[in-house]
Amino acid sequence: MANTSSTLMTEGSIWKRIITFAVPLFWGNLFQQLYNTADSMIVGNFLGDTALAAVSSSGSLIFLMVGFFNGIAIGSGVVIARHFGARDISGLQKSIHTTTAFGLICGCVLTVVGVFAAPQILVLMGTPEAVLPNSIVYFRIYFSGSLAFVMYNFFVGILQSVGDSRHPLIYLVISSVVNIVLDLVLIGVFHYGVGAAALATVISQFISAFLCLFQLLRSPEEFRLSIRKICLDRNMLRQIVSNGFPAGFQNSIISVANVFVQANINQFGQMAVAGCGAYSKIQGFGFLPITCLSMALTTFISQNLGAKQYDRARKGSVFGIVCTIVAAELIGVFVYFSAPMLLSAFNDTAEVIAYGTSQAHTETFFFFLLAFSHCMAGILRGAGRSMVPMIIMLVFWCVVRISYITVVIHFIPNIKVVFWAYPLTWSLSSLVFLIYYLKSDWIHGLEK
Repeated sequence: MANTSSTLMTEGSIWKRIITFAVPLFWGNLFQQLYNTADSMIVGNFLGDTALAAVSSSGSLIFLMVGFFNGIAIGSGVVIARHFGARDISGLQKSIHTTTAFGLICGCVLTVVGVFAAPQILVLMGTPEAVLPNSIVYFRIYFSGSLAFVMYNFFVGILQSVGDSRHPLIYLVISSVVNIVLDLVLIGVFHYGVGAAALATVISQFISAFLCLFQLLRSPEEFRLSIRKICLDRNMLRQIVSNGFPAGFQNSIISVANVFVQANINQFGQMAVAGCGAYSKIQGFGFLPITCLSMALTTFISQNLGAKQYDRARKGSVFGIVCTIVAAELIGVFVYFSAPMLLSAFNDTAEVIAYGTSQAHTETFFFFLLAFSHCMAGILRGAGRSMVPMIIMLVFWCVVRISYITVVIHFIPNIKVVFWAYPLTWSLSSLVFLIYYLKSDWIHGLEK
């Protein structure tokens, strides 16, 4: 086996390995956030409030459609990391090529479903009539590039599972720059409309997917991708699906709840849609360090369990939990006080800023709860127990959240009722995760 010590997370300082791996993830995800944020800022400033609302309303539905397959990619990464940590070259090769074959199938399925089903879902969501035509155009163009989005996530999952978070960062920087330049040219110069924003994102994502593919084709032999070896191995596919389906289903059910939340926000008009959409971009940026630490923990736990380094896995989980909670609350305090200024970068309409600020002031002090839930989900996925976070989030982030809004908004028709759905359900999920972490034998059971 070639020397791969630089990518192994089973050796060296625990906190340094996790942070060193998470930092490129952070910068990579930061540039990935720039895709939709660049769309929003450029659309909002050049095309106006209605166009901004059309792009802003896309977030929940896009994550609903793409999130399931991204969860499958996470599951495949867990399987690959286990084989990599155990130095099982045969299993590593089978898992990589099965992942690639399955990703191609998923990308084609999502293209068909997204292009044909998205308009109907937008109508069911109660998207404002003034926004609907632009939203449909945006979605259809966006989902026509589904193969690129899916394969990029599967390729990144492979690279990250073997400890390579640097190359995905480089490729995202390149594609993000292309995306922003295309946005400015197509919208700022030629005024082509919201469809051009979606097209710029699709082109940029194809570039990053091809760059990832090129890197895998010339990686060290033990985890190199070979086009002729791409096929579905039944046993490996079963492992990938059993690990990935709960994560994908979790993403989808959260998205269902968020689509329901978006539908309730839509009832308050396009200013509310634009303001809350802009805030969601800010929250996405602010929460990136937490998301990346959780992703790093999944790989760290997977590799160390594959290498039977159980005590190291436990110590890494404790470090990750403490680090994410502290970081999340510091970020929450910053966003709370700077929300009006940050929102004005998307749109300077006073009503838009007021809606976004109201949501920020309701949610940000509770970021530590969201961080704990994400961190525990990442740890448990790495430990091969992805069913646990799936069930917890199904109950609290979907059933409870939807039930709360349905009942309370009937008696108190105020948009703050919708905002409070998030911290309330974060609190409940965190409590259950904490009880599970402290009372169950899952940590000791890792050795069995």
